[in-house]
This record gives sequence, structure tokens and C-alpha cells, in this order.
Amino acid sequence: MLKLISATPSPYARKVRIALAEKGLPFELMTEVPWDRTTSTPKYNPLEKLPVLILEDGSSVYESSFILQYLELKYPHPPLLPGDIDGTIAARRLEVLCDGICDAVVLSFFEQMRSAEGRSQHWMDRQRRKIEGGVREMARLVGDRAFAVGDAFGLGDIAVGTALGYLLVRFSEFDWRSLYPDLAAFSARIEARPSFANTVPVRQVISDKVV
Repeated sequence: MLKLISATPSPYARKVRIALAEKGLPFELMTEVPWDRTTSTPKYNPLEKLPVLILEDGSSVYESSFILQYLELKYPHPPLLPGDIDGTIAARRLEVLCDGICDAVVLSFFEQMRSAEGRSQHWMDRQRRKIEGGVREMARLVGDRAFAVGDAFGLGDIAVGTALGYLLVRFSEFDWRSLYPDLAAFSARIEARPSFANTVPVRQVISDKVV
């Protein structure tokens, strides 16, 4: 059976959990805090990042976008990418955009963990601009459609839904729902989907010093 090393608040791990659920692939969920010394992450990923998909032969696939590509190639049905090139490009564009938003949120989160005198407001402001600009572009690309790309659920929906869910956990001071009501409606619909409802992000306690 496949195994997935995951962290409960991670939007990157959530993307993979959702994809596995949508494809109907059974897997064992291993929940860890990748920053703590007790994590097994370095054993399977030299970059010490989650998520990590452990295959049945003990080898591993890591980095969320690569894991999703692996799953799509190995388990093509049901597909999470559109059947046309333009649709695939649109879905990948959303994935890159949403991963960038989440990256900026992570950078902001750890900068906030620094002491007040060691914290860089310029750095924080830069990350906030990226988050706000990214969500603005996300809203433009998705519009008021039922699905992020095309007329069926897929990678674009996973990317957008997990990024918006992560903002509620780690960047709640940004009221994107008031600014973009169509995105708020999209988020409400997507979070009701079983694969999303069963993977709601939850904060974890980091025991070891990170910054």
C-alpha cells in the first residue's frame, strides 16, 4: 500500500491527499511535524520537506507537484487534468500561482516567529504583496465558474481550494472573502466535496526551534 507522510496544516500535503482520494487510491497516512527532530522525513526526502509519497517498494516521490504528476501518469483514471493542451496549461498555471501564494504564507509565518527586533517588516510587506497579488490573479482566472478550469473537477480546483483553505489557517488577517465573493462561493462549494471535507487543515505544534 502507498504511504503518505503529511503535516495537517500543509496545503501541499493536502493537495496530494485530495488527489489520492479523488482517484480512489488507498494509502496509509503518516502525520508528522517536519520541523521536529523526531520526523522520519529526511529518511525519504533529502530536502526534508513534506509531503512524501512512499511507494510499495520503499522508494519515495516528493514535492507535491511532482507527486501529483506521478499519480496522473501512473493512475490516469479518473483524470485530474483536462484532455486538451490549453486546459492542462491553465490548470498548471493555477497550480504554480497557488503554490506561490502558499510559499509566501509559509515565509510570513516563520518570519513572525522571530523576535520583534529580528523581524523584517520589509520582508513581511513583500510576502503580503505576493499573497494579495496572487489571490487577485486567482480571482481573475477562476471568475464565477463552477470549476476552476473547464467543466469538470481537476487539478485547478485542488490548487485553488487548498490555497484558499490555507489562507484561513495561516493568514486569516487577509479578508479575501469580502474582496472576492466569487472566490468565497467557490471555496464554500469545494470544501463541501468529500475529499476536501475529510482533509480540513489543522494547526500543529512545532516543538523544536525553527528560526
